[in-house]
Amino acid sequence: MKEFTLGEIAKACGGKFIGDRSRLLETISSVVIDSRKVVEGSLFVAIKGERTDGHLYIEKAYDSGAVCVVSEQVVDYDEPYILVDSSEQAIKDIAETYRGLFPNIEVVGITGSVGKTSTKEMISAVLAKKYVVHKTQGNFNNELGVPLTLLSMPEDTEVAVVEMGINHFGEMTRLSKMVRPTVCVLTNIGCCHLENLIDRDGVLKAKTEMFKYKADDAEIIVNGDDDKLDTIENYTYRFGLNASNDFYAEDLENDGDNSISFTLCRGGERYAAMVPALGNHMVVNALGAAAVGTALNMEMSEIIEGFKDYQAVGGRARLIETEIVRIIDDCYNANPNSVKAALDTLKTMKAKRRIAVLGDMKELGENELALHREVGEYAAKSGIDVLITVGELAKSLYDGAEGIEKHSYDTVTAALDEIEDILHKDDVVLVKASHSMHFEEIVKYLEEI
Repeated sequence: MKEFTLGEIAKACGGKFIGDRSRLLETISSVVIDSRKVVEGSLFVAIKGERTDGHLYIEKAYDSGAVCVVSEQVVDYDEPYILVDSSEQAIKDIAETYRGLFPNIEVVGITGSVGKTSTKEMISAVLAKKYVVHKTQGNFNNELGVPLTLLSMPEDTEVAVVEMGINHFGEMTRLSKMVRPTVCVLTNIGCCHLENLIDRDGVLKAKTEMFKYKADDAEIIVNGDDDKLDTIENYTYRFGLNASNDFYAEDLENDGDNSISFTLCRGGERYAAMVPALGNHMVVNALGAAAVGTALNMEMSEIIEGFKDYQAVGGRARLIETEIVRIIDDCYNANPNSVKAALDTLKTMKAKRRIAVLGDMKELGENELALHREVGEYAAKSGIDVLITVGELAKSLYDGAEGIEKHSYDTVTAALDEIEDILHKDDVVLVKASHSMHFEEIVKYLEEI
């Protein structure tokens, strides 16, 4: 990371430096909140979490090489520390200051209801053809993940690609204040986190808080196929499958395996392109990446080559081949929009039968049962052969799916007791539910049968 001294850090977070003041000029090698990740020269930020309290591991952090600790408590150890009122706020303030040490880089902020991580990976693959890119690891996209992403930027970073996820009003404002995006990308506005955001208008309002701390001349890139994002004015580019967009696609051809070819259209020009991924929604993600690449002065030839370097992140439309079945591992998370997109992908797969294993979709608010039933109706019409549902909410999904073979289970364990008997050789199986349903257990089981 860039040179960042203990004195600068204490000033950034408004903390009280306690220790030998000659060490204020010492620099750090990294910022971590997990004591197991401490290396020589790390700054360890002790945070009270839901499962454990980082303050319990301060001594371990020092013993592992931490040069300093940010703490809400007095530290009884003969090493310097910075005393603060809130460690969570401190790491955000520190990240904001560190971001300011990179005044000339481009920072691509990405948000939306569905596809943030896949779009982040696609954009990063494209931009890496021209720039030194630093990106969010995994889905570190919340109020702890974003500061850790910023604080891990190497000194030679030319473009940072930062995923930004929220579930309450006000969160995006706090993330944007740290990120200060120079490019804002919005993938879609769907039915997610409705317990807090009420409806899609609320989701739009919460997501567009990103604009509050964007650069004055920031590029705004939106999915023009989304009716809510279509209301955003002063955009730079719109992307999507509809020909009214600045970047759109024609001639989509899914090979039924793990790639899609298409024609990328922009300003009267047409380009042959391919993405090594499942689902037409991945073409939309690629179009968004093309818009970002164009905004950052890339040639279309570089952009199209970048598509080929895309790699799916675990649990997000990852195709797994076994001797018996093929599995679409899309179990990281789920909401109505993403489940429908996954069903559309399943429909394109070459298979003896197409089977969807779907579970509860969380945080959908007071209309959660109706939304589950709607997805069940969509599943029945999507061309799949068998539906397997797991969970209490998913019973409404089961009820909505009329006219196809279907099975319902209360728990993952109950489903695993019978799922092998339902499957046939050469089936393709989609596995998708909210993360808390632990459908990775189903994926693991299917891999081993």
